[in-house]
Amino acid sequence: MAEDKRANLPHNIILENRGHMSVSGVIDVESFDENAINLSTTRGLLGIRGEGLHIERLSVETGEMAIEGIISGVNYTDEVERGGFFSRLFG
Repeated sequence: MAEDKRANLPHNIILENRGHMSVSGVIDVESFDENAINLSTTRGLLGIRGEGLHIERLSVETGEMAIEGIISGVNYTDEVERGGFFSRLFG
């Protein structure tokens, strides 16, 4: 599925007991480690913070992702400026 078609996918987040998160409308995984996952979604950049974060499932075709770990924060950034995301996040 081309990226322009994925841009029209619906975007939803389901957070269960701060330990499991389902995200739809994922276009790309910008970066990830056990403390942060940064996603490009159909509604902007999404930053997920926590501990022991693990991508359990990712489907590029459907734009769906499942995450496990201790989730402590979720933050949207509307700007889609490449290269400046981390400076805004940690700056």
